[in-house]
Amino acid sequence: MPFDHNDHYHPLLLREVPAGGGRALDVGCGTGRFAAALARRGLDVDAVDRDAETVAAARRLHGGGPGPGRLSFRHADITRVPPPPATYDVISCVASLHHIPFATLAALRDALRPGGVLLVLGCYREQSLTDHLTSVAAVAVNTGYRTATAVREALTRPSPPRRPAAPTTAPAMSLEEITEGARDLLPGSEIRRLLLWRYLLIHRTPPGPPSRR
Repeated sequence: MPFDHNDHYHPLLLREVPAGGGRALDVGCGTGRFAAALARRGLDVDAVDRDAETVAAARRLHGGGPGPGRLSFRHADITRVPPPPATYDVISCVASLHHIPFATLAALRDALRPGGVLLVLGCYREQSLTDHLTSVAAVAVNTGYRTATAVREALTRPSPPRRPAAPTTAPAMSLEEITEGARDLLPGSEIRRLLLWRYLLIHRTPPGPPSRR
């Protein structure tokens, strides 16, 4: 499709990224669009995905790295080899958390440095009346976005190349279940429902003690 729901919310995620660079982990990086955006913000990014073909496509698209931060892609499954503790300033999961056990959030939480942030743009299973009403509203908005994007691409010469599709799966958890699970694993985290069949989860670790000079 010419309009990508995840890409649409990238600016929302980037507003939560702390200034000053640092190190980032992008979990389930897909074809690397958000990982590249983090590198453009000056972060050194480790982008991982457990699908080898998707990682290969990401390297083809962004292999040189957009800079100024370093960008590397790796075929890896963090449920088998968790990230080391206190390593990252930013950890992102863009439409990838529902591909892995929800409890993996504990390992991601522990991999944050003091003052770090975990950003999840997630998908949920529609269950409540609010879910279904939001979905009805989203259909009309989505149609408008898709039409505008298709027209813009039709006027572009040459047309932008289509990105390869990453594997997809249906989310198993409802937004209520996700909220309850986050309360247990990520106390103090914030969850917001977004219009286009997504939610935003933000968790920040307390800052470390001030440095002494």
